[in-house]
Amino acid sequence: MLKRIISGIRGIGHRVIDSTWRLGYAARFFILVLLKSTTSLRRFGLVIRELYFTGVLSLIIILVSGLFVGMVLGLQGYETLQKFGSESAVGTLVALSLVRELGPVVAALLFASRAGSAITAEIGLMKATEQLSAMGMMAVDPVARVVAPRFWAGVISMPFLAAMFSVMGVFGGYLVTVVFIGVDEGLFWSQMQNNVDFRIDIANGVIKSFFFGIAVAAIAVFEGYDAPPTAEGVSGATTRTVVTSSLAILGLDFILTAFMFRGIS
Repeated sequence: MLKRIISGIRGIGHRVIDSTWRLGYAARFFILVLLKSTTSLRRFGLVIRELYFTGVLSLIIILVSGLFVGMVLGLQGYETLQKFGSESAVGTLVALSLVRELGPVVAALLFASRAGSAITAEIGLMKATEQLSAMGMMAVDPVARVVAPRFWAGVISMPFLAAMFSVMGVFGGYLVTVVFIGVDEGLFWSQMQNNVDFRIDIANGVIKSFFFGIAVAAIAVFEGYDAPPTAEGVSGATTRTVVTSSLAILGLDFILTAFMFRGIS
């Protein structure tokens, strides 16, 4: 019995030490990516190319998901507000829910699932097939040439994707509540315009999506670069990217929300 307890404590200690070491390595790698980003910024065509793969190719799932989320919000919000005779405020409910929370958070989760996993798999496969090692032998820095452009592409595209998600969500709410249910169109838009503040609501949502983009892109490139050079290693790194990014997004959302909306009545 005592041996089992000691073994369990040793196992916990080993995991804690390993996690701490890995976190420190990830932090050093993140700093290295920032230092090597000058090449990407000088040759911005590298970032533009990656923007297409991370941002443009993610548009379909972002727009379709935003539309359906907005439709569900409009339907649920109307059914709830109707009980209190406030169905005219459904536009405000849809807009605030999207620009404050659902737009940045859901868009980031979809971005991590689609683009984040693709970035990790691509870098991991390049490592497994020794393409990164070949770059080093040719005096080409793989961090500056491969990692940094993908990182900045993720950071830049995330706020735009979140904004498009929110716009499509508002349009979906409009379709359900105004076109299908019959809420007055003027009340829908006027209530939204009067109650949605640019600084408190829209700007804070953009800031959230920017931080989410940094987190997802940093995790994706690190997991891909650190993946063991095997098929199983790349598969595990891709899975870790989605799981870790999702937890990081939800944790950052709580922290940022606590700072942004503290003291707002």
